[in-house]
Amino acid sequence: MAYEAIWVADPSKLSKVELQKLEKDGLDVIRTIIEKYAHEGYNAITEDDMNRFKWAGVYEQKPKDGYFMMRVRINTGIMTSDQARAMASIAKDYGRGLVDVTTRQAIQFHWLRVENLPDIFKRLESVGLYSFEACGDCPRTVVGNPLAGIDKDELMDTTQLVNEVNDFFLMNRDFSNLPRKYKMSISSNIYNSGHAEIQCLAFTPATKVIDGQEVVGFHAWVGGGLSAKPHLAKRLDLFVKPEDVLKVATGVTTIYRDHGYREKRHHARLKFLVADWGPEKFKEELIKLIGDMPSLGEDKVVGWKAAYFDGVHPQKQEGLNYIGLSVPVGRLDDVELTELARIADEYGDKTIRTTVSQNIILSGVPTEKVEAALSEKIFERLTPNPKHFLSRTVSCTGNEFCNLAVVETKKRAVLVAEYLDAHVELDEEVRIHFIGCPNACGQKHIADIGLQGALVKTPEGMVDAFDIAVGGILGPGAQFNQVLKGRVKGDNVGPVLAQLILYYKENRSDGETFHQFVTRVGIPAFQDKLTSILAS
Repeated sequence: MAYEAIWVADPSKLSKVELQKLEKDGLDVIRTIIEKYAHEGYNAITEDDMNRFKWAGVYEQKPKDGYFMMRVRINTGIMTSDQARAMASIAKDYGRGLVDVTTRQAIQFHWLRVENLPDIFKRLESVGLYSFEACGDCPRTVVGNPLAGIDKDELMDTTQLVNEVNDFFLMNRDFSNLPRKYKMSISSNIYNSGHAEIQCLAFTPATKVIDGQEVVGFHAWVGGGLSAKPHLAKRLDLFVKPEDVLKVATGVTTIYRDHGYREKRHHARLKFLVADWGPEKFKEELIKLIGDMPSLGEDKVVGWKAAYFDGVHPQKQEGLNYIGLSVPVGRLDDVELTELARIADEYGDKTIRTTVSQNIILSGVPTEKVEAALSEKIFERLTPNPKHFLSRTVSCTGNEFCNLAVVETKKRAVLVAEYLDAHVELDEEVRIHFIGCPNACGQKHIADIGLQGALVKTPEGMVDAFDIAVGGILGPGAQFNQVLKGRVKGDNVGPVLAQLILYYKENRSDGETFHQFVTRVGIPAFQDKLTSILAS
């Protein structure tokens, strides 16, 4: 290590995983995979190395019988058509054709074998992509504005900033052993498309007059995160010039590496350190590392659109447009991804963009080509004009593949959304998120309606069920949704949600969003409604 691991002074205060990481850095497993396990096979993998596979961007998938899941880093969600084709070929050859868009703009494969991983690494690298450190206790995929460079609502193009930060941290052994996973976002979009409040470190658009000149830059937020104990990020009293973003990111990550908690895995995220220190002390420690910084400027975030971009929209480049497509719960296949690459080449700027809402954007389409592009058959399913509920439904992987999830989520989410679209007429989109375990990869805490899976005992045995939470939102006035009492069996979720949403529809004020309605009537009113529904 190029730095002093000051946390090893008392090994008794290190978790089992921390001791494993001291024996062998997570990044070393990549070579072990290529040189050993790809030749010797699944049964040769040691328990410790299986845990280190995360640093290669790989997890053992359920039911732990030799197949793996892989995430591929897509910086700020922007990929070329050639990169999309390469990933489609990997899915076709090794992953049973399955492609998932994640809530961190990554591409996820399933059904991979360890014997195939070296070729997959090679194919990805040939087009400038990597799965390395897409998982593990390290800086993961840097998310941001998928419209970077073409967005009328951005203060600056953040593409190069994201790439700079990504390139610095990727495979950097000074930062490959953090206490836990570490998530960053960088966005200059005024509608908070990087979901700043749920990141370990986030940069949001701001301006400040310095030496008589207005400078476009960022505010920095630290300590956000979800899981069983969600925290909203805290804003530091800093104004960050674009050229200082990497310096600030390096300083914050250094503090986390050196002072973050390593005794208990469930109490190791940066959010716990920030909660204990507070933003003032955190800033003081940061300034000691990076030097003085300007104080806060003018916040330019004006709202939150939850990173949805359905339909055809003009870019800031005259005569060009982007097309926002709905990808139901983020799932498509290799044929569809290949077809999107062709369409991006034929009609657009050879770019495909993924969103944290698990959807896809095609950009650079000249106005005169829009009509022809929209006539392509693929847009019948991956439509720019989706139904209200299916288009606003997000889901984690669920127990189809995930070892932590206790219920199936993706198929259930689609069934529920289709039920709502068939039974509820509503002009307002209501965001619904499903998660299969407390880790909250489906980000249920920020949804209008969040559903967390559980199991309940019935005379027929254990069945899937869900706890319901309402009222989440990010941006100005950010808050997590609140859980209602009353667990709902999986098969009843659609009808129960329909009645809750009709309660909103029938009692809302003009123009009142679901979140605004929850805030006005209060959680007790929703609790009473749910209780009456379940009792009927």
